[in-house]
Amino acid sequence: MTHRTSPWELIGEMPVRETLESGLEIVVLPKPGLKRTYATYATHYGSIDSHFRPDGSDAVVDVPDGIAHFLEHKMYEKPQGHDVFERFAELGAYTNAYTEYTSTTFLFSATSAVGECIDTLLRLVEEPYFTHDNVEKEKGIIEQEIRMYLDMPGERLRSNLMHALYQKNPVRLDIAGTVESIRTITPDDLYVCYRTFYHPSNMVIFLAGDVNPDAVIGQIADHERTRQLAPHAAIERIYPQEPAAVAQKRVEQRMPVATPLWMMGYKDDRVGLVGRDLLRRDLTISLMWSLLLGPSAPLFNDLYEEGLINERFSAHYSSATTYGLSQMGGETPDPERLEAVLLQRLGSEPLLPRSFERLKRKEIGEFVALFENLEELAFAFTAFHFRGIDLADVPAVLEDISLAEVEQLRQEHLRDSMRATSIVLPLATNR
Repeated sequence: MTHRTSPWELIGEMPVRETLESGLEIVVLPKPGLKRTYATYATHYGSIDSHFRPDGSDAVVDVPDGIAHFLEHKMYEKPQGHDVFERFAELGAYTNAYTEYTSTTFLFSATSAVGECIDTLLRLVEEPYFTHDNVEKEKGIIEQEIRMYLDMPGERLRSNLMHALYQKNPVRLDIAGTVESIRTITPDDLYVCYRTFYHPSNMVIFLAGDVNPDAVIGQIADHERTRQLAPHAAIERIYPQEPAAVAQKRVEQRMPVATPLWMMGYKDDRVGLVGRDLLRRDLTISLMWSLLLGPSAPLFNDLYEEGLINERFSAHYSSATTYGLSQMGGETPDPERLEAVLLQRLGSEPLLPRSFERLKRKEIGEFVALFENLEELAFAFTAFHFRGIDLADVPAVLEDISLAEVEQLRQEHLRDSMRATSIVLPLATNR
């Protein structure tokens, strides 16, 4: 019998996977010799999931914008004032959590007491505690966070661009919601979202470190059996149909900045992709931006020499099944000149075969190095997992992408009708 080498074998990593009866997926990546263990417990639930049909219900539920982020915050509050942060600190560990458009992730990083840290992480995520008083208290805390973001020029630049690119897709909305939307959140709203999206069948645990995979999986499985959760139906998420056109071509805002901030984006109307198809499109457009505006690209150097950009200027593509977009930007003394040069050259700048092959080798090298950075590795694994992508497929897909494919996607993606610009100008009328 011919042995078919798996993608993981080709990169020299062998994760151990297990799916429990509850549907919870566990992935343990042994890293012998590493002192630190890093674990994430993530749910396929993010800020865009505000319209859905709960398990066993015929009715569609609409919840306030920002509730996924609010729920993430509230998971750290437990009865009798039990402090989860303090418990992790007692174990010599660090914990944090973050909410994105399509996922919410809880994590710990530890050098010892890994078993106790796993138990604490499980209890953190699996024991919700929402009351009228603690929800009302949290509203004030998150309102301050939202107002802080409203005063940050970089955040306004990006948020204004998202509102300009998208008319209806909830990716246009700030992850934390608005002051007005979070004020309407109730404990019942939080419990509905928790019961719908924090079911094990919608979640994954990823752990990497110098551990015994069977022991880790056994510990989690024993814990999950005590919960005795009933099977969960597939979640029906409801998203509005996004029109092809952008909402606005240009948004300008004045704020206390010394130098104008400029950002331009392209909305991708090719949505609905999953797995390797989504990965291939993501990698292809990302390669395009590295060739056009990476630090060693001729266009980047010309813009830098002219003084239109600094070393922090960047361009990137991001995507999920329900959206995709490119963003580029940074500080510039002359937004109009920068935009004019880019629009003149982005569509015609030569893409050189030698640069392309060198770039692919560099990307594969960075992918291999990713496995030595547990935090970035866990982030990438979770992001790919919920998009139906096997992280280990990245090198093979990268190798298979041709320069002609990059060129084809450049012509398809960089369309004027899908472009919008956001600018933050100094408060003074003269620039």
